[in-house]
Amino acid sequence: MQNNFEEYKKVFLEENSKHNLISKNDEKYLYEKHIFDSLSIGKFFEKYQITKANILDIGCGGGFPCVPVAIGFPQMKIVGIDSIRKKINSVNTIKENLGLKNLDLICDRVENINGNFDIVISRAVADLAKISEYALPLVKKGGYFVAYKSKKAMEELENAKSVLKKYKAKVIDIIEYTLPLEEVYERNLICIKKS
Repeated sequence: MQNNFEEYKKVFLEENSKHNLISKNDEKYLYEKHIFDSLSIGKFFEKYQITKANILDIGCGGGFPCVPVAIGFPQMKIVGIDSIRKKINSVNTIKENLGLKNLDLICDRVENINGNFDIVISRAVADLAKISEYALPLVKKGGYFVAYKSKKAMEELENAKSVLKKYKAKVIDIIEYTLPLEEVYERNLICIKKS
């Protein structure tokens, strides 16, 4: 596994030098801020005993969280979607170089696709009310939407209540964790289940 991530870092930094997927400043924290954060979904998988799932990553951008999740959890089938062609092309290059068979990519706006996913995930895309509006229609009954959020999660939750109600969904868990950095970066996985 470690080898896969070493290779991924190499391939990612090469793509980043051409297409600026993350800021140059962030490159030195690639593992701590991006890979580790992406992989924290493992806490959710473990807690809810999810061993296999069809997952959609909304607004996958430079490949977070979809690429680390595809590497770290090869039994999961992941689709990453982003409307920016340049980013999807870069992530596709990374996917090809790493030979990731469990990752598919779509260049489109999320409201243009239909789906019935076990789990929808999203990191750093929009506030919870807005992203729930896109995510929940694509979650199958009994499935989950897991949003990666900062410590502002609580106020976002307040604003998302009516959207959750509209889609018969409710927050079942908030999994807290911190990034392995000097300063304290508090993060949350907001786990929403569709009834």
